[in-house]
Amino acid sequence: MKIKSFGLALLLLLGACDKGPAPQESFAGLGSDAAGFAQVVPGKVFSFPEDHGPHPGFRIEWWYVTANLKDAQGNVFGVQWTLFRNALKAGPTQAGWHDSTVWLGHAAVTSATQHFAAERLARGGVGQAGAQAVPFNAWIDDWNFATQPGAASPLAAMQLKASGAQFAYDLQLTSSRPLVLQGDNGYSRKSDQGQASYYYSQPFFTAQGRLQIDGKTYQVSGPAWLDREWSSQPLSASQSGWDWFSLHLDRGEHVMLFRVRQTDGSAYLTGTWIDAQGQTHTLHNADIQLAPLHTTTIDGRQIPTRWSLKIPGKQLEITTEALNPKAWMNLGIPYWEGPVRFDGGVGYLEMTGY
Repeated sequence: MKIKSFGLALLLLLGACDKGPAPQESFAGLGSDAAGFAQVVPGKVFSFPEDHGPHPGFRIEWWYVTANLKDAQGNVFGVQWTLFRNALKAGPTQAGWHDSTVWLGHAAVTSATQHFAAERLARGGVGQAGAQAVPFNAWIDDWNFATQPGAASPLAAMQLKASGAQFAYDLQLTSSRPLVLQGDNGYSRKSDQGQASYYYSQPFFTAQGRLQIDGKTYQVSGPAWLDREWSSQPLSASQSGWDWFSLHLDRGEHVMLFRVRQTDGSAYLTGTWIDAQGQTHTLHNADIQLAPLHTTTIDGRQIPTRWSLKIPGKQLEITTEALNPKAWMNLGIPYWEGPVRFDGGVGYLEMTGY
């Protein structure tokens, strides 16, 4: 979906930068009232490259990249990079330190035995963090996701960089394939009450470059995925967390799906089937059979790290396994996120609210 860890980011940002307490009526306050902010409505006509850049009328927004990587020796890794934009109040953005925008970055590297994550926090208006459409660049400090000089289009050739105390990566991402609009032509519903985001993806990236983890350097390559979302109130007050999958199938298709959990035990489940040519088919609750099979105890929580996924209409029946079940993002607000593998492909999984 990629409501993603922005819920986590929002709670952290509000706690760090606002005088009042973070809203408690929904997960991370993402169901709180959005009066004064722009609203997500059906029928938006996306415009590129403009929509690669920020949307300051909306309260929340993110640029999110994951990559499933491997080196020549067969070592397997996952990489994650996210930049979040959060408007602390509605209204025009002001200059300098009067800017009410807050930015948060998350980055992580995962192997079968190790997982390292880091975060960066910045106020807007002073150049420390931001995003722009042309030439495309999203950055916080020295972490950045930017179009390489001479690229044929803004997302055709990208550089992705981040580092932490025990990891670093510098990757080149390329794709000549079209973008994918999620949901109903980019209008992605998150609940039966009508909460939604604008959402598009680039699931066809190929990544290659250098990765360092715990003092060792690897030359790696593999598939990567970009998600872009913005909204002002993407959850209902009764939604407690989510499970989000992005999957690269060896046979050429891609799958995005998410389950937003309700406090009463029910869930909102939807997704997108992307064929090898980039054509999409929306998946509804009745099309998807998703169930946790095994949990891992982390920090006193039971986290489902092995899942059964069936999409009978697409002849897909798989069991996803976490590359590293301990891929716990132990940041300002913790959550689970890491690479998964299955017979016939690889992907990424994020789980919040456990």
